[in-house]
Amino acid sequence: MTREELAAWLQLVQADGIGPDSARRLLAAFGLPEQIVAQSRPALEQVVSSRQAEALRNPAPETLALIDTTWAWLQQDDGLQRRLLTLGSPDYPSSLLQMADPPVLLYGLGQVDRLAASQGMAMVGSRNPTPQGAINARQFARAFADLGWTVVSGLALGVDAAAHEGALSGFDATLHAGPSTIAVVGTGLDRVYPRQHRELAHRIAQTGVLLSECPLGAPPLAHHFPQRNRIIAGLSHGVLVVEAAPQSGSLITARLASEQGKEVFAIPGSIHSPQSRGCHALIRQGAKLVESAEDVLEELRPGLVRRDAPALPQRTHDDPVLEALGYDPVSLDALLARTGMDTATLQARLLELELDGEVGRLPGGLFQRMASA
Repeated sequence: MTREELAAWLQLVQADGIGPDSARRLLAAFGLPEQIVAQSRPALEQVVSSRQAEALRNPAPETLALIDTTWAWLQQDDGLQRRLLTLGSPDYPSSLLQMADPPVLLYGLGQVDRLAASQGMAMVGSRNPTPQGAINARQFARAFADLGWTVVSGLALGVDAAAHEGALSGFDATLHAGPSTIAVVGTGLDRVYPRQHRELAHRIAQTGVLLSECPLGAPPLAHHFPQRNRIIAGLSHGVLVVEAAPQSGSLITARLASEQGKEVFAIPGSIHSPQSRGCHALIRQGAKLVESAEDVLEELRPGLVRRDAPALPQRTHDDPVLEALGYDPVSLDALLARTGMDTATLQARLLELELDGEVGRLPGGLFQRMASA
C-alpha cells in the first residue's frame, strides 16, 4: 500500500459522519478511496449528505496526523507484519465478507499473511472466571490448537486470556496453516489493553495475529467492544462460551454469532455459580451443551475430527476430602460436617490439595474441586 492509498483510506473511514454503511455506498458508487476523495462535492452529494461530502473533501487535522502516524507504524521493522486490511483486498479475511456489516478497514499486527488460512473457533467468557472456568478455557483452547484450529478471542482478562494462553501452548507450526490465535482488540494496535497483557500480546504477535478496527491511538472506549465482538464472531465457525454471568458481554458475542448463522456452544457449570448462569441461559435458548473440544468439532466438522484429540481429564480419587468436595463450591463448615475431620486436619489437607492444583480457593471462604484433579 502506498502512502497515497493509505491517506485515501483513512480519509474515507475517519471523515466525520461517515460510518461503515456510508463508506460502503461510496466504494460501490466510485470505486477505490482515491477515486472517492477526488470527486467533486456535487458528485459526492449524490451518495451522502452535504456535511459528509464536506468532511471527505477537507480532512480534519486529526486525520492528517493519523495518516502520518499510521504510515510510520507500517514502516517499523521489528520482524512483525504490520498491515491495513481493506475491504476487497486479497488479504482481507473472507469470512468477514459474509457479515451484514463487515469492517471497511482492519489493522493487523503479527503473522498477518496466515489469516486467510485460519479455521477460527471463538472462545469468550467472564473477565472474573472461577478457577475451574480458567482451566476449562485453557484446556479447550489447547485441544483446538492441537487439532490445527485458530482460537479467536478478545485479549480481555479472564477467559479470553486463558484461551489465548491455551492456544499458544498447543501451537505447532507444522500443523497450523493459520495463526495460532487471533486477538481482536478494542483499542488501537499501538497500545495494549489491559496493560498487564502486554507480554501476552507480544507472544500472540509471534505466531498469531492482533486485529483491530480502531485507528492507532484509540483508547478502550465502551462502544468499541460490542463492535469488536461482531468481528470475533465473524472470524469463527462457531463460538464457545466458557463462563458468563447473565448480563455478560460474552452473550453479545454469542447473539451476534447466532445472527450470522454460526453455531453457539456453552459449557455447563454449577447451578450455584453466578458465572454459569449465562451459559445455562444459552443452553436453554438452543446453544449446544459441550463437555469436550471433540463435542464442538464433531458438530462443526462431522467425520473430520481427529480421534486423538485431548479431552478434559477425568481422573478418579479415593481422597475423602475430594470426594466430599464434589464439584460445586463448598464452605469449610460444610466440609467439616461431611468429612468428620477436625478443623486443623481439614485445613492442612485442603492446603496440600490447593498446592497440588486439585482444589481452588474461591471468594467468600469457599473451596472447589478442579476437573483436572
